[in-house]
Amino acid sequence: MQNTKAKQPEVEAKPRKGVHKAVTIFCDGSSLGNGRGQTRAAAVALLGYRGVWRAVGNYLGHATNQQAEIAAAAVGLETLREPCRVHLFTDSRYVVETMNGRFRKKTNHEWWQRLDVASQRHEVTWEWTRGHDGHLIQEAADRAARKIAQAGQVEEEILREAIDRIGTVEVD
Repeated sequence: MQNTKAKQPEVEAKPRKGVHKAVTIFCDGSSLGNGRGQTRAAAVALLGYRGVWRAVGNYLGHATNQQAEIAAAAVGLETLREPCRVHLFTDSRYVVETMNGRFRKKTNHEWWQRLDVASQRHEVTWEWTRGHDGHLIQEAADRAARKIAQAGQVEEEILREAIDRIGTVEVD
């Protein structure tokens, strides 16, 4: 996993005990070939804190689109260094409905285990957002995931470009 060298989110001097930082994550996975033939998959998460954004990505190699979507959420949560209140947006109903307990984890058990471990120490609100609908941050995550899958590796330039597209945006 590689990160951009963009400005790191500001850190409060001493957060009060029991009070966690509020972080927003937009994530997306991409699987070119969707598990058939020469599949190339990637996961990207864009993390926002007080209007400052950071991009992280993971080249997954051979994975399905559903696996890439699960990995994207995990990548974002794994990046957080301390317990946080997280509002996580994804265009995957599969991830949102499963993490909210409405779908059972019938397949992709290793992928779900990774996400379960990543989410344990955080207070996560899972929210579905429509993909390919012109949302600035979700589109930036989607574009970066596709580019990493095409490149076959995480490239700093791809992650930097995603952050540059967003600029300084605060999300409620």
